[in-house]
Amino acid sequence: MATIEAFENLNIWKEAVRIGVEVYKLSDRAPLKNDFKSRDQLIGATISISNNIAEGFEYNNNKVFIKFLYYAKGSAGEVRSQLAVLVAAGRVSENDYHVLHNDLKKLSAQIKTFINYLKSTINSASDKKNPNGK
Repeated sequence: MATIEAFENLNIWKEAVRIGVEVYKLSDRAPLKNDFKSRDQLIGATISISNNIAEGFEYNNNKVFIKFLYYAKGSAGEVRSQLAVLVAAGRVSENDYHVLHNDLKKLSAQIKTFINYLKSTINSASDKKNPNGK
């Protein structure tokens, strides 16, 4: 796999930003527009996804990056949970909920796949350094 030079080149980061933009657009529509606490919480959790991907990448250490990818994945789950409450409370439409929920599930799966890839590179690098496991 080619080396990624900047987090902005990561597809998972690009998708997290795209979802963030969609959440901003959703939060600008009534009735969520005037529910400032829910709106701020939803936006904050959503932006946390792309921010954690970016921050983890910048540490330039795969073990640390993996930790931040798990945080990003956790934030995606938090957003799905918040959306479930908001749709049940009538603050978000069923359609908006389903679209964002599906996008977030796909993103979580992509993040997990990337975590597994990074873990395999760590494991194979340590195997090369010490093939006897000592």
